[in-house]
Amino acid sequence: MAMTNPVQFIQQTRAEVAKISWPTRREVMLTTVMVFLLAIVAATFFFLVDLVIRTGLTELLAAF
Repeated sequence: MAMTNPVQFIQQTRAEVAKISWPTRREVMLTTVMVFLLAIVAATFFFLVDLVIRTGLTELLAAF
């Protein structure tokens, strides 16, 4: 394994960081809002599925 001296390591690290495409503030806010909205949609969906299954099982067991 080749050893890199600290100066070369810092130069290579800076070169790699310069290649990063950082998101804009607007992109971060938009994706954050999208994540919250999708979490709400998923929670609502699973709540409704749970409600239907619970109601169905309650009615089924009440028949016996």
